Amino acid sequence: MPRIGAEPARRRELINAALHVIGKSGTLDVSVKEIANKAGMSSALAFHYFGGKNEIITETMRFLLSELTASLRSRLVGKVGPHQRLEAVLEASFSASQFKRKTIAAWLVFYVHAYSSKSAARLLNIYSKRLESNLVHSYRQIFADLPPAKKAAESTASMIDGVFIRHALRKNGPDRFEAIEICRSHIAAQIAANSSIRGNSH
Repeated sequence: MPRIGAEPARRRELINAALHVIGKSGTLDVSVKEIANKAGMSSALAFHYFGGKNEIITETMRFLLSELTASLRSRLVGKVGPHQRLEAVLEASFSASQFKRKTIAAWLVFYVHAYSSKSAARLLNIYSKRLESNLVHSYRQIFADLPPAKKAAESTASMIDGVFIRHALRKNGPDRFEAIEICRSHIAAQIAANSSIRGNSH
């Protein structure tokens, strides 16, 4: 029988175990038994807390997203300028906890999973919308007009996702500082290009 009051801690242990097992294997083709063993508990207990593998996977994705959101919120505290806010987005996107090899691998698996899972697709859509909203808000303060701000935001979000994937495949492992610098240069290019267009239109 599960101990009374132990559920939150046990669920977290299973989520951490799922993240490790999925990230290490690079696939969702893992069993509840493997996840439970990594968490140091029985499969029956894992089923008791989550109901099945799909629920464990969904909650693991939700956990990663909540960590990402919390990281961004903490970095945005006191950041009122658009350049500071854009920098905060990069710092959160490539934070040390998010940019570990197993975590990146898990993210890639979840992206693929979203093609066949409505719940996974819904969670990733929340992430995409939140990222876009933060980027548009910052670019709007710099560009003034909404269309170029939205275009720059989409480009920057694509760059963040792309760099994330490229670093996941590097033999020598991900480098968060290099990733941030690449995206920082992209942001600077977006701002410079828009300034040039606005200057030529006057």
